[in-house]
Amino acid sequence: MKIAYISTYPPRECGIATFNQNLMRAIDANFPKRNTLSDGGFVVALNDSEDLHEYEYPEEVKYIIRENHQKDYIRAANYINTSNVDTCIMEHEFGIYGGESGIYILPLINRLEKPLISILHTVLKDPSYVQRIIIREIAEQSSKIIVMSNRAVEFLTTIYDIPADKIQIIEHGVPDVEAPEENPVSNLSQFKNHRVLLTFGLISRNKGLETVVKALPKIVAKHPDVMYVVLGNTHPGVIKNSGEEYRDHLKTLAAQLGVSKNLSFINKFVSEEELVNYLTACEIYVTPYLNEAQITSGTLSYAIGAGAAVVSTPYWHATELLAHNRGRIFDFKDIDALADIVNELLDQERVLNELKENAYEYGLHLRWPVIGSEYIKVAQEACRTHDFSDKILRNSIVDPEILPKFSLTHVIRLTDDTGIVQHAKYGIPNLKEGYCLDDNARALIMALMAYQRNKSKEAFELLPLYLSYIHYMQTDDCNFRNFLSFSRQYLDEVGSEDSFGRTIWALGHLISCAASNSYREFALEIFGKSFPHFSKLKHLRGMANTIIGISLYLQVIPTDDGMVKQLADLTQPLIDAYENNQSADWQWFEEKMTYDNAILPLALLHSAEITGNEKAKEIALKTMAFLDKLTLSNGYLSPVGNDGWYYRGGKFPAFDQQAIETMAMVLMHFQAYQIFRKPEYIEKMFLSYKWFLGENTLRAPLYDHETKGCCDGLLPTGINRNQGAESTLAYLISHLTVLEAFELEYEYNKSAKKMEIC
Repeated sequence: MKIAYISTYPPRECGIATFNQNLMRAIDANFPKRNTLSDGGFVVALNDSEDLHEYEYPEEVKYIIRENHQKDYIRAANYINTSNVDTCIMEHEFGIYGGESGIYILPLINRLEKPLISILHTVLKDPSYVQRIIIREIAEQSSKIIVMSNRAVEFLTTIYDIPADKIQIIEHGVPDVEAPEENPVSNLSQFKNHRVLLTFGLISRNKGLETVVKALPKIVAKHPDVMYVVLGNTHPGVIKNSGEEYRDHLKTLAAQLGVSKNLSFINKFVSEEELVNYLTACEIYVTPYLNEAQITSGTLSYAIGAGAAVVSTPYWHATELLAHNRGRIFDFKDIDALADIVNELLDQERVLNELKENAYEYGLHLRWPVIGSEYIKVAQEACRTHDFSDKILRNSIVDPEILPKFSLTHVIRLTDDTGIVQHAKYGIPNLKEGYCLDDNARALIMALMAYQRNKSKEAFELLPLYLSYIHYMQTDDCNFRNFLSFSRQYLDEVGSEDSFGRTIWALGHLISCAASNSYREFALEIFGKSFPHFSKLKHLRGMANTIIGISLYLQVIPTDDGMVKQLADLTQPLIDAYENNQSADWQWFEEKMTYDNAILPLALLHSAEITGNEKAKEIALKTMAFLDKLTLSNGYLSPVGNDGWYYRGGKFPAFDQQAIETMAMVLMHFQAYQIFRKPEYIEKMFLSYKWFLGENTLRAPLYDHETKGCCDGLLPTGINRNQGAESTLAYLISHLTVLEAFELEYEYNKSAKKMEIC
């Protein structure tokens, strides 16, 4: 069996790097015929440096990911997929991967064609939105999740909703070595003629070392030969930000307390063999961490494995590992309790030795070769049950069961008696930004769609709010303003052509499927008054939105010859734009692709449906195919980002991805299905919709199941957590379109089946 390991790796000084190297060796130890670690697979190493040569990695490291280079993760997945490994093991800790909370790892694991086993070194009790997403996605993509404590299992099942059968406990491994008969550490000045309290590991403030220093006066008063030895380098991140400030603080504190001679630092990163020597030479090992939120502690496991007498604060891993008299517990920052326990153990050699014996016996089943054999069993089972074709099907088949339950909760939260507020800070309305016509027009469309589905009372009550906003923003010359402050002050004299077009779309939609005659008559009045401005439109997207509105209007009033002519007049500039800019390798309307791109072919599809214009239909299909090739070819939607446009012959901007791009893609493919009845359009529609649910570049869902809102965009480092009206409405309109498509497809297939039987 060959395994690819995704992790940090020595010589990088990192506890997870050491763990991964030990695991690789432990698994290898179960295959005695292998000569080198490379015989059993390879390592994909995470670098915290831009320099690929920062570390002199051993030969088993075959690929390096620079932490903050997203493309490195994609290339690593391809490297693993084309290798001869049977499975992958990934060490997970939020801080070792790039992007917000390490979100860059998600595209890598989603692209893997090998079974994945993920080892979670941290399971948070109170994860952020993004952290919860990451852990859930890791679980979804993994054959098995490995954790090292029962508390971690409890958190994963109750907080992250991960099935218990997906999770397995394999405890932290410890060195498979015995204490030497003549321990060289015993002759060090810090140990010779001293009774040593020891703490080891990378030093940082969260380790709580000052608790032990503050307890020393009470301990030393009874046992003046005690020496507190702190073994380990300062954490590289701490060095980078504040140097040796914490270590110096501890020295100053010891001097103030009069125990400087009882405190010693050994500033080095030691090998496992050396570490066992230190652990067996000390009297008591202390982990004085400051809070409970530590689900796994490698240092604690090593101490138990070496048969040390351990005294610890009650963080999660300690309470489990030190149960059954394998160690002693004192409360966080409780200086007196720590001093009393240490003095008791130093006074009673029998009690001290009993702790050591219990720890040693338990540690025998934690030794690395034993742990390695457990991982081999998991890997073999993962290979046996892995079916990559199932992953492909899961990403492509239209499945209504994965849709979240439709909810207007966040829309109602954003809506007041003026209309819908355009922006939000996270899920809270940002009243400072006021209102805009764009969003109230979208909100009117969404509310109509929701009411059409199930005669929702909530949706019906929203309709007059959005319609009245549109009416309020119509000017004396029957154009429209766009922006309104929260205090209802106009912020512009005339709105954009985009906001004009979206309003005409919303009014056309209301005319075509009004909830009541009074609403239709009101919409007809506003629509009719704005008609003189249709011919003044200059910009393609303003025209496109207006075309959709006119097409919806003509579905119910097909005899309006003036409107038919206006539709043709607005369609022609889109046709001309395409013919003036298209080439064999550029099937588009402009020299660049900017925002809301799918609205252009969508408009031509609507126009062609009403007018029968074959040229418009042909161009719609060509540009739609071109857009699909650019944005759907990876098996998920990756729309043109708003962080710079996509110029002909230029670089495709991957971010900032916006929800309105996705909505337009959903609507475009649905309209194509309605016209041509080809199942491929339903599949592409659903694939586009799943962008909201996490089938995207970062594998991160933008729909928030808690607020029922949608995040504002996909950034290079993660998710824009603000949940404004535009993104939320884009999600809800897409959701409702997908539901309508399912029903339409079902009825169409049922009719086709009846005809086949006849």
